[in-house]
Amino acid sequence: MNTRAEIKENIEKALQAADGRARVLLATKTVPAELINYAVTCGTNLIGENRVQELLEKYDALDKDKMEIHFIGHLQTNKVKYIIDKVSMIHSVDSIPLAKEIEKQAAKRGITMKVLIEVNIGNEPGKSGIPFEETETFLEALEEFPHLLPCGLMVIPPKRELPEENLHFFEKIYQKFIDIRTKKEDNKNWAVLSAGMSGDYAEAISCGSNLIRLGSFVFGARSYPT
Repeated sequence: MNTRAEIKENIEKALQAADGRARVLLATKTVPAELINYAVTCGTNLIGENRVQELLEKYDALDKDKMEIHFIGHLQTNKVKYIIDKVSMIHSVDSIPLAKEIEKQAAKRGITMKVLIEVNIGNEPGKSGIPFEETETFLEALEEFPHLLPCGLMVIPPKRELPEENLHFFEKIYQKFIDIRTKKEDNKNWAVLSAGMSGDYAEAISCGSNLIRLGSFVFGARSYPT
């Protein structure tokens, strides 16, 4: 884990690279609450948690009035109820059963949950996300859930040796994002393309991503529980 000085420096580097074109989300898996509270004073107040249990363990210790919390990991339907009132956006909606459960839990609380459609941009077997070709059909299916507000797309491209090898995936998802926005001119909320992580965020931004998710770039190498 990096020192506070290194974290601050790395956030500043990311913000400089983004140059106002993309928001910087801090992917805070395994990062303790006190360090998250410090990190959001360094130029970006947006954090993303991957695991429900970890978010719940940290939640009370977070300076919640100073940050915006997103859920960015794979979300099981039976865990939606635990986070529905704790996050402002869910990045990983990739099935109708999950959408139904988010609708159910949001309706119970009288809230509308902002969501992103997770797209399996490389059509990788066993990986989360809907097939790229089904993106618009899936979006249309979400219209039956009044307590869901689709705001855009999220992708995790295939792992590559060189970040530039993912340029065509980023370009492809950006074009889909723009195509949908053009068809839905009345939907001013369709505004988020979440693409690019620590190893390829510069390439993602160059292709039109406006939200990048940075973990190891900011916080350094971490050991993840299995």
